[in-house]
Amino acid sequence: MSDQHDTPDFFDSDAADDDALVQEPRLWQGNGWTARVIKNEDDEGWAVAMIKDGEPEPALVGPWTMGRDKKNPKPLDTNAFHTLVKTAKEVLRRHEQQLHAQLHKSLYVGMDGGQVKVTLDIVPDDDHPYALLSAHDDEGNELAKVRAPASFKLSSSSAAAWIEGGYRKPS
Repeated sequence: MSDQHDTPDFFDSDAADDDALVQEPRLWQGNGWTARVIKNEDDEGWAVAMIKDGEPEPALVGPWTMGRDKKNPKPLDTNAFHTLVKTAKEVLRRHEQQLHAQLHKSLYVGMDGGQVKVTLDIVPDDDHPYALLSAHDDEGNELAKVRAPASFKLSSSSAAAWIEGGYRKPS
């Protein structure tokens, strides 16, 4: 007779993983994400919301396929969940890239002494946002760094004017 029934679940890694996860037709959790199939408020279809663990809002909400009965949603499964996680991660990555691009700008200005790299780094403080405007020479040496208004618009002409003005703090 086998002693298999006496073996604790923690020896079976798949069983331990499954215990920690919810894998239901309309709710699937794993890899730090939750997929929830919800009724689409805009029409009679269904949607899926992808929520990253610890976040209050979904990272992604998109349409979800109807089931064979054309009334209820198609149940979530492993392949669909993995695809949804990949898509939600990509949405977050693009959002982070867009935010980084909005907060950090740089350009090169040709001056008599060579190229000057000018950077603008916006610090989005809730009470007192500001920006740091800096200049570096061809070798990466810092020429100047000043605090600027968060509303400062970095362009070739504004950077050249700042350099030609002796790197004074913009008003």
